[in-house]
Amino acid sequence: MSGRPIKRSLTLRGHRTSVSLEEEFWRAFREIAEEKSIPINALAAEIDEARGVESGLASAIRLYILKHYRDRA
Repeated sequence: MSGRPIKRSLTLRGHRTSVSLEEEFWRAFREIAEEKSIPINALAAEIDEARGVESGLASAIRLYILKHYRDRA
């Protein structure tokens, strides 16, 4: 398990942005997008639209992933 965040680019509504997540979060994020049969950029856009202005996109993605797996338990 690696604690170092990895920066990757995403496209949200036609605009490029960089997000830094640990590899385990990137893997879970891709798995969730596959489960929903949507591109990872589309899932990121959904999360971005739902987050508050006080939280960053990377934090919102981490919380989304946590909630997703907790709801399945």
